[in-house]
Amino acid sequence: MFFSRKKPAHSYDPATQQPALRCSICTGEQVAGFISSDGHFEDVQLIRTPQELDAFRAQYGIPPECPLKKIY
Repeated sequence: MFFSRKKPAHSYDPATQQPALRCSICTGEQVAGFISSDGHFEDVQLIRTPQELDAFRAQYGIPPECPLKKIY
């Protein structure tokens, strides 16, 4: 009742998914996630600072030199 279950961690399969940032043109809000091969975007984390983006990359093993696709 008072305690909820932890949400399962999102799985990332580099063979079928590509890391990406969905960016809002109006507000500048950025959401990190993954695009599947059929074009579906799965939200993972809201990005407010560069440190949060670095943490997202570290959590899923995405190297810093790998560019993230931006979706507007």
